[in-house]
Amino acid sequence: MAYWLWGAPDAPHLVVCAHGLSRQGRDFDTLADALVQAGEQGVRVACPDVVGRGRSEWLADPMGYAMPTYVADMLQLLGALHAAAPIASLDWVGTSMGGLIGMTLAGAPGLPLPVPIRSLVLNDVGPVIEWSALQRIGGYLGNTGRFDTVQQAAEAMWQISRGFGPHTPEQWLELSQAMVKSLPGGGFTLHYDPAIAVPFRAMTQAAAAAGQATLWQFYDAIRARTLLLRGADSDLLAPATAEEMMRRGPKPRLVEFAGVGHAPTLVAADQVEAVRAFLLAEEPVTHEEPRSGTG
Repeated sequence: MAYWLWGAPDAPHLVVCAHGLSRQGRDFDTLADALVQAGEQGVRVACPDVVGRGRSEWLADPMGYAMPTYVADMLQLLGALHAAAPIASLDWVGTSMGGLIGMTLAGAPGLPLPVPIRSLVLNDVGPVIEWSALQRIGGYLGNTGRFDTVQQAAEAMWQISRGFGPHTPEQWLELSQAMVKSLPGGGFTLHYDPAIAVPFRAMTQAAAAAGQATLWQFYDAIRARTLLLRGADSDLLAPATAEEMMRRGPKPRLVEFAGVGHAPTLVAADQVEAVRAFLLAEEPVTHEEPRSGTG
């Protein structure tokens, strides 16, 4: 599994940023740089490419592209980083799938974490994932295509990623650079193994609903201070789910970003600042009065 490491490699405060289903670790370049700069070299940030994505290897059995594999891989990564330099404080930022991984790590009992997760950022995800959003994602997942240029690939990705909200052409091209890889015969294709779509498409609505009970159990067991981010127009994290999350488990603070769907990319200045202020706050953020922001 490949990962990108920012900041001093021996910094005791580790922030792990985990990406969404068909994304990769370079999505967090802007956020990681901001955290390292604000943390004055007291922070290291690890941004893994989940197996089958980015520069990580692909699995021989596509049915391995599932949460147990991802969680086990992250435990291995945390163990390696802890062995390289002891982790004194551990935070997790997870977008969509990356948030589900973080929810499991923070809430499942008995996992061999080097230290408990102190702070958790769930970016537009919760225990209940709207079935219509899963169907939308299933409509394009696995179609990695072929493109003559990175710009052509960026334009194609924008057609299925408008929920990410407003981005300048420069921001979107920057986000797109790591989303493609060169083909031997020329041109480009998307970076991930098309087979990640196999278990995704095998999932039924009944199975998805059954999984919610387990996710709520993990969520209710979370003891980390938690920040919930939501695109105000998200089709994956419903307002009712966000409201229930604020009443249960870690009772997170909620920040919503206007004009954004699924999911905030944590590139815009207000999105970066919301995460930076939460993770690097000297005093714990209280849960009593959820705050909404605009993006």
